[in-house]
Amino acid sequence: MTRQDMIAFKSRLKKAGEAMIEERITMAKSAVDSAQEAANNEDKSSAGDKYETGRAMGHLEKDMYARQLAEIIRELDKLQKVNTDIIYTTAQTGALVRCQQHSFFIAAGLGKQVIDDQIIFFLSPDAPLAKLLFQKKVGDGFLFNKMDMLILEVY
Repeated sequence: MTRQDMIAFKSRLKKAGEAMIEERITMAKSAVDSAQEAANNEDKSSAGDKYETGRAMGHLEKDMYARQLAEIIRELDKLQKVNTDIIYTTAQTGALVRCQQHSFFIAAGLGKQVIDDQIIFFLSPDAPLAKLLFQKKVGDGFLFNKMDMLILEVY
């Protein structure tokens, strides 16, 4: 794989990650709106306190979704700041780490994804596995899912 191919692949990974996070943002916004609407539409009933309880639950649910939305937006911001135009020699934010069985892209915590018919594990730079990988280079080993892994390529 040429240097340009490596950079292009990491750029595709980043774009795919951004698209996934933007989809999560859309879903979270919809959940916030739905929870707000449910709280606003809670009908007063003859049961008295039931109305207030229902409205309070709706507001709590809206607040929970709003916090999730804020976290997702922060994750998108972090991913957008990742520089995929650099070929790294050690594992760090923005690097793709290829091993015998798995490949890891250290940029955002999106889990196992299939990109260009390849399984890639998207790791948040704050994830324990990413921290374990940091500063490792080709030829270094580590333990993942009770398997000894050998780093074949970093870029």
